[in-house]
Amino acid sequence: MKDMKAINFFKQLCIATALLTAVAGCNDDNTSNLRLDGDTWLESLTLDEYEGVIDNDAMTVVVGVPETYDVSAMTVSAITASAGAETSVRVGDVLNFTYPQSVTVRNGDAYLDYTVSVQHDAASITSFVLNGSYIGVINQTNRTILVRVPTTEDVTNMVPAIGLSEGATVTPASGEAQDFTEPVEYTVTYRTASATYTVTVEQSDAPSAVYVGLATSISELNLEEQEAANWMLQNVANSQYVSFDDVRTGRVDLSECRVMWWHLHIDGGIDNRDRFTSSAPAAIQAVTAMRDFYEAGGSLLLSRYATYYAVDMGATADGNNPNNCWGQVEENGEITKGPWSFYVDDNASHPVFQGVVSSIDGRNGVYTCDAGYRITNSTAQWHIGADWGGYATLDDWRNLHGGLDLGYGGDGAVVVWEYPENAAGGRIVCIGSGAYDWYSYGVDASADQYHANVATMTQNALNYLSEE
Repeated sequence: MKDMKAINFFKQLCIATALLTAVAGCNDDNTSNLRLDGDTWLESLTLDEYEGVIDNDAMTVVVGVPETYDVSAMTVSAITASAGAETSVRVGDVLNFTYPQSVTVRNGDAYLDYTVSVQHDAASITSFVLNGSYIGVINQTNRTILVRVPTTEDVTNMVPAIGLSEGATVTPASGEAQDFTEPVEYTVTYRTASATYTVTVEQSDAPSAVYVGLATSISELNLEEQEAANWMLQNVANSQYVSFDDVRTGRVDLSECRVMWWHLHIDGGIDNRDRFTSSAPAAIQAVTAMRDFYEAGGSLLLSRYATYYAVDMGATADGNNPNNCWGQVEENGEITKGPWSFYVDDNASHPVFQGVVSSIDGRNGVYTCDAGYRITNSTAQWHIGADWGGYATLDDWRNLHGGLDLGYGGDGAVVVWEYPENAAGGRIVCIGSGAYDWYSYGVDASADQYHANVATMTQNALNYLSEE
């Protein structure tokens, strides 16, 4: 156990050093008037009768309250500190804990600052895996979990491994075999919080649509890709997550699959072919199997840096990749000052843009997020102009590269495009706009008035590509 007295003395010594440098507070005999010998620990804090948990190493206090409790005006009902110390808040003070508050404990000239926060009780299932292999897709809003398993599995006796929020318990218990012929309900509890999830097992050997990724499972994808993949499994009938290794080795039955979607996010962006190749080795290794799928009539939706893959599929006329690409790091992405969008001009009637087109600055366009959204602006687009080389005009890009432009940046760059269908009917749609984004780090985008357009446009693209 750590010596609290020693830790306290060290912190006080640091403060004292600064004070001695700045303050001429000495007696004639050169002894200091500073009082640094008292302890400054916060010993207890209770808000509205809910007692806080104090961490004297981190200098924090966490007060747990019921999941729907109003924390905007909480009363300090009890507070104690070291002998002789005073606190900056007192019994009876009312504070707003919708954000953390600071409490100072002072004893003479020594003091310590504590950060006090209030946390609502939470009870949630964070992961659900059947028989150690089949990963459930969790919809936290609707409290549903969907698990897809092969038809060869016996669903009458499957064992779940259930991950829970901190401190929570679940009934039926994790590890307890269940019959999943019909949906099974799981109730999670933690103190005052409670939530019931409905788990449905769906048997299917041949998915109609797949989200393909570099990782073995969705849980191993980065957060941007996880958001996209989970949306697809929750919203596209008979869809499934597969890895490029699954495709390469033939572990997935693609006989009924009409469309694959790959959304590739790389923190910091990529701006050349070599970096794409080094960032996605599993996709490169699966090129033969993926091209077989495409040349047999399967279609692909390629978004963000996955747009580079069109070259590997043999869809381009000149073998070139997007010539204007960049991106930021997720945690440091910029906060938008206003709505983000791209233009579609005369392509407003294209099936991909059904139900999402607005008039923007006198042009047809698509809004994708509003002000306050954190975005990496990850872009893989075609700059048109002689100054960049390659394509002096849009007609040059169309004729030399072979693409069909659908969406445009403000400077005329092509940010959404498709390729003509091949002999077997396979098509490719590419979305490389920096405004097309699924995950906003540290921001709850559920109330964003425009962000649903991202999902709608994606659903449109998948439907369009799935057509016979």
